Amino acid sequence: MPKAYWITTYRSISDAEKVAAYAKLAGPALSAAGGTFLARGLPSYAFESGRMERTTLIEFDSVDAALAAHETPAYQEALRALGDGADRDLRIIEAAS
Repeated sequence: MPKAYWITTYRSISDAEKVAAYAKLAGPALSAAGGTFLARGLPSYAFESGRMERTTLIEFDSVDAALAAHETPAYQEALRALGDGADRDLRIIEAAS
């Protein structure tokens, strides 16, 4: 079964304190669910329609594992902490074989 990648890009951040509260909870929740953080932070460059906002890339053993991580109580708590603090785009994609 191919690995999967959870990619989150932030379109905008309206409340940095809420994003910090989210990150404090989400990191451990996603790691506990089997995620490995490969990259997180501001882009070095952005092209075409890209934005210079926070991006996160997390590897999971499978799409099912990434979906299961999203639904854990610990990650759902992180989402509640984030609330309306950011406009984000979260995608889960399967690795190329």
